[in-house]
Amino acid sequence: MPLLTIVQAVNLALHEEMQRDDKVIVLGEDVGVNGGVFRATEGLIDKFPNRVFDTPLAETAIAGVSIGLAVNGFKPVAEIQFEGFSYSTLDQMINHAARIRNRSRGRYTCPMVLRFPYSGGIHAPEHHSDSPEAYYVHTPGLKVVIPSTPYDTKGLLKSAIRDPDPVVFMEPKKIYRAVKEEVPEDDYTIPIGEAKIRKEGNDVTIITYGAMTIPVLQAAKELEGKVSCEVIDLRTLSPIDEDTIIKSVRRTGRVVIVHEAPKTAGVGAEISAVINEKAIMYLEAPISRVTGYDIIMPLYKLENYYLPDAERIKNNIEKVAGF
Repeated sequence: MPLLTIVQAVNLALHEEMQRDDKVIVLGEDVGVNGGVFRATEGLIDKFPNRVFDTPLAETAIAGVSIGLAVNGFKPVAEIQFEGFSYSTLDQMINHAARIRNRSRGRYTCPMVLRFPYSGGIHAPEHHSDSPEAYYVHTPGLKVVIPSTPYDTKGLLKSAIRDPDPVVFMEPKKIYRAVKEEVPEDDYTIPIGEAKIRKEGNDVTIITYGAMTIPVLQAAKELEGKVSCEVIDLRTLSPIDEDTIIKSVRRTGRVVIVHEAPKTAGVGAEISAVINEKAIMYLEAPISRVTGYDIIMPLYKLENYYLPDAERIKNNIEKVAGF
């Protein structure tokens, strides 16, 4: 069983799905000869020369062509080089991809995947370090998936490709090559919409996703013997696994939510609202959110001040636990 990074798991999933289904097509800027800006599509054009397409620098067109292909029976996987460039796809994804099933009263679906690296931590320039998940989560008709481990990456991407509806697949670039894990070469999928409990605990529920899973687990480990932390990795942000969240909160009574996107109207706010609606009588302390700040992601000299780290997360856990 090979040890793979997240970016290698993406590549393996694409290889396997293109081998399994000749309707799967990969398109995007430099995804062919160059193998993608992070080499996620490396080698695909050699094995599938008629199904991997380098496109112009035109994200709106990439999404629009993918929608047309999907409605006509193909399963396009479109790569956007960085999350900041995905904003150009919002018109197509919100007004068309997300609405095809409803607009056609079920006669058509849009089985496409829009995948792109996102988040900060790699000292990149502007438009290369945002966390735009809330835009997509707020859009009915779109599923939003964010893996945090190589094993999950392969299983979730395969599920996304096989899904009959559009999936936005966001890959945390900070940990693209930070972690290696055994990834089976056998065919397997991970259901979209199911969270994963990364660490069991009894005192505080910590809810997170993507690259933030690593500092959360670090903070939880440093608090062992003092605070028993349960860590939930959402994996899917739309639909959110409310059952796993509520079951944990009813047991612990205390909650910390961690994400690196800005605080206002972030995914953490929605999770907090769900907990208040369905488990408020079980809460022993106010819900705490550890997030990025309500500013543009700063350039690299200030990046580490913006991103939640283990120390900041740990301080909030202790505050909630001691309330």
